[in-house]
Amino acid sequence: MGEPSSSTPPSARSSEDRLDSWKEIASYLNRDVTTVQRWEKREGMPVHRHLHDRMGSVYASRVELDDWARSRKLPATPDEGNPASSPELATQSISAAKPSSPATWKFVSLLAAAVLAIVATLRLQRTEYFWRSPIANLRLQTVTDFEGVEQAAAVSRDGHFVAFLSDRDGRMDVWVTQVGSGQFHNLTRGNFPGLANPSLRTLGFSPDGSLVTFWFRKPDGSSTGDISIWAAPTLGGQPKPYLPGVAEFDWSYDGSRLAYHTPGPGDPLFVTDGSPQTKSPPIFTAPAGIHAHYPLWSPDDAFIYFVQGSLPDRLDIWRIRPSGGAPERITSHNSRVICPVLLDRRTLMYLASDSDGRGPWLYSMDVERRIPHRLTSDLDKYTSLAASADGHRLVLATANPKGTLWRLRIDDSRKGISAAAPISLTTRTGFSPRLGPNYLLYVSATGTSESVWKLVNGTGMELWSAPGAQVIGGPAIAPDGQSIAFSVRQHGQMFLYVMQADGTNARIVTDALDLEGDPAWAPDARSISSAANDHGVPHLFRVPLDGGPPTVFVKEYSVEPAWSPDGRFVVYSGPDIGTTFPVKAVATEAAAVPLPALTLTRGARHLVFLAGRRGLVFLKGDIRHKDLWLIDLETAAERQLTNLPPDFDVRDFDISPDGREAVLERVQEHSDVVLFDLPRP
Repeated sequence: MGEPSSSTPPSARSSEDRLDSWKEIASYLNRDVTTVQRWEKREGMPVHRHLHDRMGSVYASRVELDDWARSRKLPATPDEGNPASSPELATQSISAAKPSSPATWKFVSLLAAAVLAIVATLRLQRTEYFWRSPIANLRLQTVTDFEGVEQAAAVSRDGHFVAFLSDRDGRMDVWVTQVGSGQFHNLTRGNFPGLANPSLRTLGFSPDGSLVTFWFRKPDGSSTGDISIWAAPTLGGQPKPYLPGVAEFDWSYDGSRLAYHTPGPGDPLFVTDGSPQTKSPPIFTAPAGIHAHYPLWSPDDAFIYFVQGSLPDRLDIWRIRPSGGAPERITSHNSRVICPVLLDRRTLMYLASDSDGRGPWLYSMDVERRIPHRLTSDLDKYTSLAASADGHRLVLATANPKGTLWRLRIDDSRKGISAAAPISLTTRTGFSPRLGPNYLLYVSATGTSESVWKLVNGTGMELWSAPGAQVIGGPAIAPDGQSIAFSVRQHGQMFLYVMQADGTNARIVTDALDLEGDPAWAPDARSISSAANDHGVPHLFRVPLDGGPPTVFVKEYSVEPAWSPDGRFVVYSGPDIGTTFPVKAVATEAAAVPLPALTLTRGARHLVFLAGRRGLVFLKGDIRHKDLWLIDLETAAERQLTNLPPDFDVRDFDISPDGREAVLERVQEHSDVVLFDLPRP
């Protein structure tokens, strides 16, 4: 990626012909930046780079792009057009007739004007000049306004009832309210632990609104059979199984057909006449390691829409016919995309983050034109979206998360477990903590940028920052504590950095990989290991520090590497199946290394070895609440290291080499449920 696409120097092209940034190239081709970068990487789109610029600034030629687009048969760009539809040529051809009478001249003039008007209208429609926001003139009302977390909101088809998850009574429970009543009812009363799952639609209603449905995984369940859909009467009553073995579902608009997927590999999608007990094959199954969530019938029951991709932030919306066939891609965000709803046959709404990971925000799209429109500002962030059957009432869960860091001592026995204490930071937020020799490393966010910070004896110091940068995963500290590696997403590009522990000599090691998750230092400190996406599937790559090219050394699905202290093998996470994933290991020569069976829950991928021992520390629990555990890789014996309270949501951690001290990233959310009442025509 560091090489220019051709040898033509910049001066050889006119300034009128040249496009001087990814943004200009994307605008010229009427696509987003992520799409044109993918075309350049995978389909040979002609893009040039300035050789002196390590950050990879680019330029392109309009003429070269037009030639490439014609060879690829892309829709014409706004500056290309079809000569037959060009208003100038149309006018010239009409003028060439040279009418001989005033009546003929008047007719020809009117015809030319009509042609120009039609062409102008077609061009305006192609740019969606006539598009209008579906939430313009909405009426907003707040459904909840109490302390704690409210999320995964759903609305009944008639728009009269709203269900949501909340920890109002301590544990996360299913709650329901009738819109405008101000009364809230707890339907599960602490009897269903682990209800939260931000990667799919966990709540819903039966078609007649008499039941509230909810996703549930048995405590400590590690097989796909431990997941089912349950239901409780909307007006109160005992919850009962609703769709055993099903992870998500949606009823067709006439209520006669059921679309659902199971938690098996690839999330197999089925369509039946109402019963999940069928021997019919699935109409679609995603490739290994890829998920397909949020099934959604179109109002005319002609399509089933769904979100497909790699969790958590390489997703897009697709659709498929109920009879099966090849799925059709609708969006091209390649980011975190969740909660699609259809207001009518053509108006799609959903939540999506941008290419730098910010958001998610509310988007809308005409599914026939497929131009995404962001509807909300940077200040408005949402975690769920649902719609009534007529599309005139939306229910959303707002989000205002805050990351804080905590420290605790760990003893050799359960009795010695201490309470976690907050770490005082000089920044507003802190996440992805890593322990170095006599210092703490962490990531902080300010506005639209993230930065790497160091805390020594209570004094904070910023080591690295860049405008619009997002740190991917957490930073990695070299075995001697003197160097730091970290991955960055900035303006749609990926960079792997290395710098000294005092923040000096920061340099880019590679910009040629689509990075994912935490990097890890090899024990000899001569290379960095990191996962990177290759055709949609992440593999572990070895990135030499001497400037050599990155090479694949784990060819199966693999993320979040952690090297054993002796350097003999590396452990990593395998693909999600349902809500769990296996931990595997390979030796330096890529041969598989046997490990005790270890299956963890989504959100717990970070793994840490204890120095000089075959002890591996990991997070274990449900999706929203986990504790630190230790497994001896020789004896397979496991020991719980912490006993955190139910509202302590740990997203990341690190542990000292001797296993005596741990630092935790705790995420605390304040959220509410709101209603958007949209105007009727």
